Amino acid sequence: MEEKLCLVQEWDKTFPKSEKVNHSKVTFHNRYGITLAADLYEPAGMTGRLPAIAVCGPFGAVKEQSSGLYAQTMAEKGFAAIAFDPSFTGESGGSPRYVASPDINTEDFQAAVDFLSVKDNVDTEKIGVIGICGWGGMALNAAAIDTRIKAAVASTMYDMTRVNAKGYFDSEDSEEARYEKRRALNAQRTKDYKNGTYKPAGGVADPLPEDAPFFVKDYYDYYKTGRGYHKRSLNSNSGWNMTSSLSFLNMPILQYSSEIRSAVLIIHGERAHSCYFSKDAFQNLKGDNKELMLIPGAVHTDLYDRTDVIPFDKMAEFFRENLK
Repeated sequence: MEEKLCLVQEWDKTFPKSEKVNHSKVTFHNRYGITLAADLYEPAGMTGRLPAIAVCGPFGAVKEQSSGLYAQTMAEKGFAAIAFDPSFTGESGGSPRYVASPDINTEDFQAAVDFLSVKDNVDTEKIGVIGICGWGGMALNAAAIDTRIKAAVASTMYDMTRVNAKGYFDSEDSEEARYEKRRALNAQRTKDYKNGTYKPAGGVADPLPEDAPFFVKDYYDYYKTGRGYHKRSLNSNSGWNMTSSLSFLNMPILQYSSEIRSAVLIIHGERAHSCYFSKDAFQNLKGDNKELMLIPGAVHTDLYDRTDVIPFDKMAEFFRENLK
């Protein structure tokens, strides 16, 4: 039985509503019994069975931010699209709040495919996924296990298991560094259990330190300003639980990405600090239906919301060619 969620009905997105699209709120459940909340975008006036896309990300964002913009834009281009909040975040259910899981979050994508597969106006043979930032890795992980996903797009992708286990640019890739992380996180578990609460990690730094790396400034410019701030976004506020990354240290995703037979398009900004995730993920893919598209001059968050940078036409063409 689905958990009863309290969903906001008014438009509270970080982007304007399109008049070319019908919008509604929907819910569905995953295999762990967690009810997920989503925004459904459908092209106005179109009839018949449509190709469909499930969208999620970035990591620490909500569906009212980047994923909603992607879903609405794809609906303008003729697709039924949902942008969903992952388990434990946003308007979705699940407790404790503000925790992530490489397994459950991959399952969230599969649950979105479940939902789309039984919609009367969706062609069940034409379902794809888009993952943004950390959910780019989850989208590829879902494509590796779910043969119903006929095409996947990873945009400005992170492999969250790699960055947690090895640090940025693999600079902490040693047994000793991982041991120290485990020791600190498990000490925090004890404190949390004693206190009966899970301590938040703090979200994007605010105020921004003067010596902050560029990528932190990049995140600040999106999550902490009028450009992308949302009251339910973890990154805009107090962040994930401090212990949320524990399972990411131990259970790497993308172990079988080389066996993905369906089409994959990986998109990344050439100047993004995270570009190495996409380049390496692409190298591991096999087959002639895989493509890496690098956007000259673009940084990580440019692919969150800059409609002059995000290659929506390319994505629509990719899905039309491969959702079959």
